[in-house]
Amino acid sequence: MEPTAPVQLAKALTTFDALWSPRIVTTVNDYDVRLAKAEGEHVWHVHADTDEFFLVVEGELTIALREEGGERAVVLERGSVFTVPRGTWHKPHAAPGTAILVLEPTGTSSTGDAHDPVPDHVDSTTGHTWHA
Repeated sequence: MEPTAPVQLAKALTTFDALWSPRIVTTVNDYDVRLAKAEGEHVWHVHADTDEFFLVVEGELTIALREEGGERAVVLERGSVFTVPRGTWHKPHAAPGTAILVLEPTGTSSTGDAHDPVPDHVDSTTGHTWHA
């Protein structure tokens, strides 16, 4: 998917309401650039073979991480970026009004290769095509 015009993220966010249901706004090589509205908890999951890049567009995102030394959480405010390393179990949690941009290889599931039970408010998807 290659847009024929620049994508204004703020405007793109007005075109959908679903939470934790990413829209593919463009691609870079073999990677999707996904835009999502988020609120509340996602699900513990892991991507075995790829890192996952997060950029907070609006609001605040906390990512819980299960690492060798135990669990920790990173807090991302608007404009912050963080990469979850491949093979790391993680669980995002978003404050109300949060929007995120995620960069992942095309075809990567939003709930990873393994995950806890997926709650109804989380869309397990490889991304939805976004329409301006």
